[in-house]
Amino acid sequence: MTPAIEKALDDVRGAWRFRWFAIAAASVVAAAGWTVVFALPDRYQSTASVFVDTRTPLKPALKDLTVEQDVDAQINYVRQSLLARPELEKIARETGVLPDSVTNERERERILSMLSDRIVLSVSSAGTQGDERSTAGTMYTIIYQDSDPERSTKVVKTLLDTFIEHVLGGKREGSENVQKFLGARLKDYEQRLSAAEDRIAAFKKQNLGLMPSEQGGFFAQLQSEADAAKKANTDLSVALSRKEELTHQLHGDMAVSAAGSSAPSMGPQGISNGGDTLSRIQETQAKLDELLLRFTDKHPDVISMQETLAELKKRRATELENLRHGDASAVAASGAGNNPVYQSIQLELNKVDVEIAALRREAAQHEDTVADLRKRLNTAPQVEAEFQQLNRDYAVNKAEYTALLENYQKARLGEQADNAGSMRFEVVEPPQEPVAPVWPRRNHLIAEIWLAALAVGAGLAYGLHRLRPVVNSVRGLSELTSFPVLGAVSVAFPSRQQFLFRRRLWRFSAATLCLVIALGTVLYLSWSGMRLVLGPLVKL
Repeated sequence: MTPAIEKALDDVRGAWRFRWFAIAAASVVAAAGWTVVFALPDRYQSTASVFVDTRTPLKPALKDLTVEQDVDAQINYVRQSLLARPELEKIARETGVLPDSVTNERERERILSMLSDRIVLSVSSAGTQGDERSTAGTMYTIIYQDSDPERSTKVVKTLLDTFIEHVLGGKREGSENVQKFLGARLKDYEQRLSAAEDRIAAFKKQNLGLMPSEQGGFFAQLQSEADAAKKANTDLSVALSRKEELTHQLHGDMAVSAAGSSAPSMGPQGISNGGDTLSRIQETQAKLDELLLRFTDKHPDVISMQETLAELKKRRATELENLRHGDASAVAASGAGNNPVYQSIQLELNKVDVEIAALRREAAQHEDTVADLRKRLNTAPQVEAEFQQLNRDYAVNKAEYTALLENYQKARLGEQADNAGSMRFEVVEPPQEPVAPVWPRRNHLIAEIWLAALAVGAGLAYGLHRLRPVVNSVRGLSELTSFPVLGAVSVAFPSRQQFLFRRRLWRFSAATLCLVIALGTVLYLSWSGMRLVLGPLVKL
């Protein structure tokens, strides 16, 4: 046998001497503990759970169309406000936890502190499965314990109603406050816009003719008009050059030669339609040829016709010379007007004359405008700057008004969405009156007290043994005296000692059995009391 085991057996033998003290102590502790357990007031627990889903089908459909509110933050705020002193006092008075007869401040604080400690508000993520979709939300659980089951249920129901009312009411109140604020700001900016429009209209009337045009500001308009005048003068110079060239072509040798060689148009029976010199020369030449067929060169008629022809040719030469120098009367006389070349050059020249006249008018108009703008050079920039300032003020007010109007429409749409169900509350577990207490757990406490009583008795016996020790073995005596033990004398009547030991063991076992029976009896009484409470409810 090892020394440790032998020493443990010595301690057991020593504590055996005080077994009745242990039994008595265990009995007293068990009786006292069980009395306290049965004296503890019952505490009933009521529970309610509500599922909050802020991601309904309207949520994605109304994205960017409504004013977003942080519903989760609002719910957390409501959850914390439920445990605040003002709300707790209101709930306590409504449910009877805090009677009106309590006027002592310290007692009132004690009751409210106890109410706050017994209320448990827990939050957990939850999901629900539907026929067509699955949604994720938040589960809020409210737990409260009270000695009165009816009162515990009433407290939980009041907390649940307050929670839902404050969340929905707070969201609705927030939306109404937003609409009220935005509506007031809209009226203010409407007045500002109206005043800005009136100022712009009055400024335009006052500075008529000095306002910036669609082409830009004053300096841009001045530059544009100067560029237009310069371009018109350039085009006019080009047109004058074209006219000079066309005039030179019209009076040049080519046109004169074409006019001199062109034949007149003949009418019926060979009669000339023209009365110009060239036509007369051709007629005279034809008559001369006819006379020469009948007469000789010496015939008086032939000589006369030859003299007439020479005179007409001399006149024709004079007309061509005058045509080359630009004589307008020579055109009809020479028959140049019937020449296609001469006609085309004259047509182009007429077009250039029209173009030159138009360009001169355009250049003059632009130069007059430039001169007029230069006269207003000292006043127009100031007018333009004031007008731009008025436009900037109007643009700022209009932008603010547009943004406020958009937010106001979003707030109204958000309120309508709330009424249509943009946030869903579903009471998963409504508060019900508890039928059995959740505390104290008497059966567990009774068993634990019984074990603790046995431990106290064993500890008392061991402690008395340590206070009044005895030697139960040769080894213990040798260790105690530090002297060697030469021998040991056994008992004189061992059978009698064994009989006495067995009788003592039976008595101790009977006493221990009494403690076990007491434990069973107490557990039975506790269970019977529970059945008395639950029995009628089970039958119902």
